Amino acid sequence: MRTQVCIIGGGPSGLLLSQLLHKAGIDTVVLERRTRDYVLSRIRAGVLEWGSVELLRDAGIGPRMDAEGFPHTGTYLALQNRGFRVDFHKTTGKQVMVYGQTEVTSDLYKARDAMDGIVIHEAEGVTPRALDSTAPYVTYHKDGTERRVDCDFVIGCDGYHGVSRRSMPANVLKEYERVYPFGWLGILSETPPVDHELIYANHSRGFALCSMRNANLSRYYVQAPVDDPIEKWTDDAFWDELKRRIPEEAADRLVTGPSIEKSLAPLRSYVAEPMRWGRLLLCGDAAHIVPPTGAKGLNLAIGDVKYAADALVAHFRHGDDSGLEQYSQKALARVWGAIRFSWWFTTLMHRFPEQSDFDQRIQETELEQLEASVAAQTVMAENYVGLPY
Repeated sequence: MRTQVCIIGGGPSGLLLSQLLHKAGIDTVVLERRTRDYVLSRIRAGVLEWGSVELLRDAGIGPRMDAEGFPHTGTYLALQNRGFRVDFHKTTGKQVMVYGQTEVTSDLYKARDAMDGIVIHEAEGVTPRALDSTAPYVTYHKDGTERRVDCDFVIGCDGYHGVSRRSMPANVLKEYERVYPFGWLGILSETPPVDHELIYANHSRGFALCSMRNANLSRYYVQAPVDDPIEKWTDDAFWDELKRRIPEEAADRLVTGPSIEKSLAPLRSYVAEPMRWGRLLLCGDAAHIVPPTGAKGLNLAIGDVKYAADALVAHFRHGDDSGLEQYSQKALARVWGAIRFSWWFTTLMHRFPEQSDFDQRIQETELEQLEASVAAQTVMAENYVGLPY
């Protein structure tokens, strides 16, 4: 099989890149190790920066998002059961959209189907080859047969555990990482959200977050030891702990119910440099991981896709390789900005194992200063709604 761009990974970043390139007249093939049903079953982030919203509209998948998504013009921060609001629109003139990653992926699949896009599922043993040549190709196994995709470029959208980043030479790749000493215990429940905007809570017992997916589907998290057995956290235990950590007025109106999904996720900050080697470009979690505190994971992947799509369109349409040459530098500048914000927000809102009473008071004082300072709120809001492309 021959195509112009072979994309490894059929999650939202791979599908979005395929969609944008197809609309620009560039052929793509997407290789995905899992089944379509599996990809669509993954529960992920739900906050879209406004730049992400606009790019999804450009890709032709805006109508359902605009109809069913929830624009948020601010968010609530809490310390020791008392909250205050940061107004995004007032400080930056922008907002965010709450619309689940699962819904984005579903919309992208439908768009790819409508355009007869080629997405090959259950592609085993995917291996990119000859990436430092002008004729790269990718081999994979399907139905017991080895197959090959010849292409001009390979784009790695296959996540942290994927093959793409590992295809770079060890003497080229430099990795940066911080692993946090706690996790997020999250549940999904068919209950109305406790508030129309997100609530981030700092408490001496640990962090908590109140989020939502739609008007009757809520997503809640509490900080927990990353090695806690999930069985320890019954629904009643979770709801009791959440109520202890969030503002009292929110706890009083919280509607509880059976969880329909429960998981405990570790947190890390991770960056791989460079994001391009030869004819390979990395996008999304293949190159970087952020703690979910700042809601940057999917948004960073969408930013990478924009830079990659612009660079590839300029190459194929105009013979202009400047975008490809600058891809890694441009993407990493935005990545490190989001890594810094997510690290700051995580450090501010969580209880660390070695944290003293002094450290807790410092966190509370910083939040009090954030509450009192429009300038500080503006800086936070600028980062939360999304750094410019």
